[in-house]
Amino acid sequence: MLLLILKYIGCILTALVGVYALFAPKRTEGFTGLIAPDARGVTEIRVVLGMFFVVLGLFPIVTGSAAAFQMLGAAYFLVGIARIVSIFVDRSGNQSNWSSVVFELVFGAILFL
Repeated sequence: MLLLILKYIGCILTALVGVYALFAPKRTEGFTGLIAPDARGVTEIRVVLGMFFVVLGLFPIVTGSAAAFQMLGAAYFLVGIARIVSIFVDRSGNQSNWSSVVFELVFGAILFL
């Protein structure tokens, strides 16, 4: 039961990040480091970090599909691995990046189980 609750929390947090980016794309710099230099950049943040995350977070909840939860878990886990590699290659080991790694690996594993 606890595992199921944690899966839903992971999905909801994913969707909430998307909602925030969808409706406040210029405010995402604080937790992503992304800066939109023009309207095109704002659109990309709004749709890729925004709507894409909303769909990724809500799809497993709406469908109730174990495969959908696992897909999101695999995506988070692999993103966490890629972020670790990037932290060392790009020398970007700040607190925000390491916090993201923890979230991605932990929720990736939870969602995949």
